[in-house]
Amino acid sequence: MTGNAARLVLAAMMLMVAARAAELVTEPGGYRTEDYHAPVPDTLAGARVLTTAEAEAIWRGKTGVFVDVLPRPPKPPNLPAGTVWRDKPRFDIPGSIWLPDTGYGELAATTEQYLRQGLTRATAGNRAALIVVYCQADCWMSWNAAKRTLSYGYSNVAWYPDGTDGWERAKLPTVEAQPELRQPQQSER
Repeated sequence: MTGNAARLVLAAMMLMVAARAAELVTEPGGYRTEDYHAPVPDTLAGARVLTTAEAEAIWRGKTGVFVDVLPRPPKPPNLPAGTVWRDKPRFDIPGSIWLPDTGYGELAATTEQYLRQGLTRATAGNRAALIVVYCQADCWMSWNAAKRTLSYGYSNVAWYPDGTDGWERAKLPTVEAQPELRQPQQSER
């Protein structure tokens, strides 16, 4: 290989490395509070990051609880009077609990309580139970919710960043889901 050819190969390799480095997303110190549908980091401190094959093994082995945090689409504010609004169906991993709207960077107190109660019901109060948190690919909602789950003292949290997109690409089954019902607060009873 001539000197020029070697320099060209080296330059091409350096460009590839630089392009890959530009694609890497680092973990923020706190929760992501905007642009929720964007590339996510490869890591989540304190949690295990799962591939589709690993998530499938947990699901087939029934060794963890799956928590879907994909938001529910809001009803458009300017619908004409008398218009019937139907939510778009959500298909998730069979056996999951769907806790919509719990992956935002900032949660209202009632939404945070809804997440806490949902996790308690899903794990039967066992903070060592394996919890697999997901939504869709490139969704910061699942990253935020898994991070928040860790902050509640759950010690066995896994984040499945490919979510239902990865699950469906692998031709694994999904089922239509309904959100977990909100339990009334103590003051509401």
